[in-house]
Formats: sequence, C-alpha cells, structure tokens
Amino acid sequence: MKPTLLRFVLALLLPPFLWTAASAQAVSFPELGSALPGHKDVTYLDLARMVIPDLSADGDGFYKGGSPIDMRHIEGPDSGGSPPDASSLPNAAVLDIRAGGKDRLAMLFDLGDSPDSAEGYAVLALYDSTAKPRLLDAVNVAVDRSTYFRDPGKLSVSPNDDVLITMSTHFNSNQGYVSTPLIMVRNDRFELIDMIHTFDENLCAYKRTQDIAFQPITDKPYAAIKATVTDATMPSGEDCDEAPPGASSHEISVTYRWNKKTSRYVKDSDAFERLSAENAKRF
Repeated sequence: MKPTLLRFVLALLLPPFLWTAASAQAVSFPELGSALPGHKDVTYLDLARMVIPDLSADGDGFYKGGSPIDMRHIEGPDSGGSPPDASSLPNAAVLDIRAGGKDRLAMLFDLGDSPDSAEGYAVLALYDSTAKPRLLDAVNVAVDRSTYFRDPGKLSVSPNDDVLITMSTHFNSNQGYVSTPLIMVRNDRFELIDMIHTFDENLCAYKRTQDIAFQPITDKPYAAIKATVTDATMPSGEDCDEAPPGASSHEISVTYRWNKKTSRYVKDSDAFERLSAENAKRF
C-alpha cells in the first residue's frame, strides 16, 4: 500500500490561547525537490535523505529508496515493527515548530506497511534548519496502518515550545480505529506525553463517534493540556434489524500538567485507559 499524506481527518477545535495560536502555521506538503526557505542550495529531499539515504525521484512523481536509518519507536523498545525494505513517497508533511526556544523543522514520512507488524512504519524527524541543516532526532510514530499529523499538528505550551500531535488509524467497513500520540521535544529529542485511543462506529441503526479536542491552559513553565474526547451517538433513522440506541453525548477529559520533579507531563486520571478498555469490548 502506498502511503498518502494528503488527508486530514478528525479535525481538532482549539480556542484562542495566550501565546501564539497553534493553528497559525499549518502542516504543509512541499515538493521534495523544492528548496528550503532561506537555503537556495538545500532541498527537502536533502533532509529526507538524512532519514532514507538513497531516496531519489523515480520520474513518476514519487521518490523511492531503501530502508530508513535505525531509530527507536516513540513508545519504547517493545513497540513497533521493522521498516519496509523499500520506501516510496509522493512528498512529506512539514511543520515548523519551536523547541527549547529554538526554531526547528519537523517532517513526517509515512513509509507504508511494516513487514512484521500489523502497524505501518512512519518516521517523525526533527531538523535544525537555521544554519547548515542537520538531523537532530528521528522516531517511528506509527501505531496503526496509516500515520499523519493530526490537525493542527502542534500546540503551543510556552512562548518557546510546541507539543506535536500525530495520529495513526485504520478503517474497515463500519469501524474506525484512531490512536493519537502527544509528543514533546526536549533537548532536541522526541518524548511521548501520552497515547490516546479512540474508536468510531457507523452502523445501520446509528453512528457513534469519539472526537478529541485539546485546550492549553495557562501555566508555567509549560501550559497544562486539557484533552477532551466527546463520545456521541446519533441514531440514523434508517429501518434496520436492530433498534437504535438513543441519541447521547458526553465528554471524557484528562488534564496533563508539568511536574517539575520528574520533568514530565503527568495526567490527572486514567479516564482514557478506561475508555480504551470499554472500546475494546466493542471491537
């Protein structure tokens, strides 16, 4: 399956924020052969080759190469599968971010299927592009078959720092599975804050959706992050073999606050773990 990075789904609604709005600069999909802003002699392909060394244009609008460089999985050494033997890309998703008070560039490459895992393989790469561009870190962020930046891609948690939002998903005829990692950059390394799993159903009698919204809450040194899943059920009105459930909607919220002692974001409840366990019973 060829990776596609041109879809945005399950958009997040963000309120105004004290600092720079997270949606001020959206994810972009520049041609890999185009030059980086401010670098006439450096292209996005040059950056991509720091991850996939032999990547080159194939003449059909795609860029092909072998396996990427070795890297860890964002969830740790026990997660993720092996990279594919061959990579094929139409482009990459690009996002300008702030990390530790410095301008950084994040790029996401969905490389398609893993040969030994049901999950795909997707590289999130971090670059210093202010002088001579260099690769700072790269991790596999795939936790399902297809991986993207989740709109808007980032949240501003201080004047100097953004938190990244990606998503991995797959769908069948009437079910959608979505995993949403929250990822921080510290000391030019990616760190997982949390993984949020949601589940959608679209049956004859009803549709049930679980959408996420993120709200930064003013705090120091980093804003707290309130994540809210809206679990909504809507009867279809169709004549089906089963009686539809009643219309309903409720919110499940978790707030992540910076813990100075552990130098990590810490969540205030296990509500999302309980939601995931409840969803698993419906698979």
